[in-house]
Amino acid sequence: MNGMAFGGGCELAMLCDFVIAGADAKFGQPEILLGGIPGDGGTQRLPRKLGPNVATFMLMTGEPIDAHRAKELGLIVEVCEPSDTVGRAIEIASRISKRAPAAIQAIKACVGVAIGATAENGLAFERDAISKLAMTEDSREGMLAFSEKRAPVFKGK
Repeated sequence: MNGMAFGGGCELAMLCDFVIAGADAKFGQPEILLGGIPGDGGTQRLPRKLGPNVATFMLMTGEPIDAHRAKELGLIVEVCEPSDTVGRAIEIASRISKRAPAAIQAIKACVGVAIGATAENGLAFERDAISKLAMTEDSREGMLAFSEKRAPVFKGK
């Protein structure tokens, strides 16, 4: 993310699994300045990402935060030079693409449940996902590769 992510742009960033941002990035929900509120989940996602105090402040004042503050609050995971943002994101995506697809899907599902569930329900969902993953070819390949001290070759099965 480079530049301004205001309104829908900020809401789109909150839908991402994680965000890498250039040092020039700013995030905000300025709808209040027009007499409105975010219309695509901003009032729901911002408190979950930043906590209710910071989110309420941003939503009620319309004031944005810069990339360094966004990282400090957990909205983004890394700040880099704006010219390096896309390359860095591709580098991370490439690393993730080498992981077992079913495990990536399970992590996304577990994190999604964790956000809106009790710890007990989230842990039960996680245990179920682990059991299902253990039955996949990729899981067996990962364990075999580990024992053979080699890089795994995942096939998405």
